[in-house]
Amino acid sequence: MTPPTHDARPPYQQAAEAIRSDIKAGKIKPGEQLPSHRELQERFGIANMTARSALRVLREEGLIYTVQGRGSYVADVIGPEGKLIEPKRIERPRATSEEETGPASAEAAGNLADALLGVREQLRTLNAEVQTLKQEVAELRSRQEP
Repeated sequence: MTPPTHDARPPYQQAAEAIRSDIKAGKIKPGEQLPSHRELQERFGIANMTARSALRVLREEGLIYTVQGRGSYVADVIGPEGKLIEPKRIERPRATSEEETGPASAEAAGNLADALLGVREQLRTLNAEVQTLKQEVAELRSRQEP
C-alpha cells in the first residue's frame, strides 16, 4: 500500500507525529536533545511557530521537556524492557468536596503533587546539564586526539 500523497492534518501535527515516531523507534533516545527550532523548520519546511507548536504537542503528551535557554529533550519514558511507556501527567488531585476527603488530606495531596512536579523539573534540568557536560567532554577528547 502506498502512503497518501496529501496529509490533511495541520503541519504542526504532521511534524509532531514524525518526531514522535523517531522517539518511539529509538532514533532519538531518552535524555537526548531534540533538533533546534531552526533545524525542525528546515527538516519539515515549516515556520518557526509551527515548529514550536509541534514541540508543544509533544511536551503536553509528556514525551519531551524543555529547559529554558537550553532546548528540548526526550523524556525518560522507556521502560526496563526497552519499550515506550505511555507517559502520564502528574496532576493535582481534585476532590469533589471537602466532605469526601477532608481539607487536610486534600491539602496534603496537593502539596505532594507540587513536590513531585518540583522534583520532576529538577531532574529534567539536571539531565539537560549532564547532556551539556557530555558534549563538552566529547569536544575536549576530540581536541586531545592527535
